[in-house]
Amino acid sequence: MLELQVFQCPYCGEQVETVLDLSAGDQQYIEDCPVCCRSMVLDLRTDGSDWQLDVRREDD
Repeated sequence: MLELQVFQCPYCGEQVETVLDLSAGDQQYIEDCPVCCRSMVLDLRTDGSDWQLDVRREDD
């Protein structure tokens, strides 16, 4: 199960898109902002149907 999510970069404030894989369970990974190239930590919590994404700066 893939879900397209749009969120705001915690550094530059630009809108960023990512694809979430809800079938893989809880995940935490690092993605670079395509605008400012700074690393963001994406923390996905899911039970396979309901999910929550927290995006924060790598230095937080």
